[in-house]
Amino acid sequence: MYADDTLVAKKSAKQGHRLNLLKYLFKAMGSWKKNVKIFEQVVGSEKFDLIIADEAYEIGEALKNKKMRDRIEAPFVMIYDFLGNFSMSWNPVEKFGIYLWNRKWAEITGFYSDKRNTALFVGEPEDVPLTSLGFCLPGCREVAEKACHFTGYVLPFDPSSYTDKAMIREKLGYDGQGSLVICSIGGTSIGRDLLSLCGKAYPMIKKQIPDLHMVLVCGPRLSADSLNVPKDLDVREYVPALHEHFAACDLAIVQAGGTTTLELTALGKPFLYFPIEGHWEQQIHVASRLARHQAGIKMQYSQTTPEILAEMIVSNIGKVVTYPPIHTDGAQKAAQLINQLL
Repeated sequence: MYADDTLVAKKSAKQGHRLNLLKYLFKAMGSWKKNVKIFEQVVGSEKFDLIIADEAYEIGEALKNKKMRDRIEAPFVMIYDFLGNFSMSWNPVEKFGIYLWNRKWAEITGFYSDKRNTALFVGEPEDVPLTSLGFCLPGCREVAEKACHFTGYVLPFDPSSYTDKAMIREKLGYDGQGSLVICSIGGTSIGRDLLSLCGKAYPMIKKQIPDLHMVLVCGPRLSADSLNVPKDLDVREYVPALHEHFAACDLAIVQAGGTTTLELTALGKPFLYFPIEGHWEQQIHVASRLARHQAGIKMQYSQTTPEILAEMIVSNIGKVVTYPPIHTDGAQKAAQLINQLL
């Protein structure tokens, strides 16, 4: 069985809406070693025509070993949606650790110059910061443009199919239930405190919006029973096709997950997003992309009281937004690039 490094993230985020991503990376290395062993066993057991990895950094690093790569005849495709690490403090130890990791990022241009290896970046060149990776290292975007094919964005649905809010609400059982707010934390349990904050703000909002229907979506790794929130809140665990619930809502409150915020942008929904503090991907990469698309309102958990959150929800619920359109044909472009390898 593979080693689940999301459990490492859960243990690293013991309190608050915070995760030191550098510490997580070093702690995850034990799990990654197990995954590399499993990968070697699988690819050594039979012949494959193609290997596709989604942000499987440990596999990419292992394949830099020429002996291991030479044992595998199949083309290798890695999928990225961000590139480059950033220090989130002035701690010199953290800055040095980030520099060491960024040296690995700088090396991918050589790895993907081999015609057997291909890197796909789900996004646009402007999504990658121009910032240097470090002393005597190239810039983030320079590395991305040399190593990756940019596919544009990928969605599991067609946004144009979700313009009839009334029909979607009827399908999901929300019709006649008033103003709908969806609060979601994605696939980890790190967002427990964010859902609790939503629960504390709920009675205040209810006084101003009596017909409010707030749904807390815990996701696959957080038990609904573990939340101490008002009893009349709609608390759910894993929700399939969450994008449909986003399409039905009047406002969403989420972490700064790349996929979640992209879906809300494509659906043209008002939303508040809380990047995990200390998490450079969400604080820098995702937040910069959202700013470029003029989408969502960035919040900081440590600076948000229930009163502030209630005020922001009341001010933005049902707000008409006019985000610039985004291209969502990335899956087709990725398929064309992958098909060339077969």
